Amino acid sequence: QVRLVESGGGLVQAGASLRLSCGASARTFISDFIGWVRQAPGKEREFVGGISWGSSITYIASSVKGRFTISRDNAKNTVYLQMNSLKTEDTAVYYCATRPTYSGDPNDGWDYWGQGTQVTVSS
Repeated sequence: QVRLVESGGGLVQAGASLRLSCGASARTFISDFIGWVRQAPGKEREFVGGISWGSSITYIASSVKGRFTISRDNAKNTVYLQMNSLKTEDTAVYYCATRPTYSGDPNDGWDYWGQGTQVTVSS
C-alpha cells in the first residue's frame, strides 16, 4: 500500500494558526489531485481544499476560503494546508487523500488516505 503521512495538528485557541503537512511517495502522485478532507463528530465528511500537482491549480472550500490556503514543496513531495484564524468549528480530524482529478463528487473517488491528524480549536 502507498502511505500518506500527515503532521502538524494540535490543540490551539481560536484565532491561532496551524500548518498541516502531507508527504507521500512519488508513486502516490500517479493520482494528480492531493487534497484535505476533514471529519468532525456529528458532521458529514467535508472536503477542505487541495491542489492539482500537474497544473498547480488550487481549490478551497467556500467554508474556509480566505482563511485556509494550499501550497506545495516539489522537492519534498509535500502539500501544505495553512490554516489561519481558526474557529472552534474547524475542530476535526484532517485527512490527506489523493484522487485522479479534482472533478467529480468531492466526497467520493479518493484513492489513498493518510492516517489523519487531529486539530482541536478551543474558545
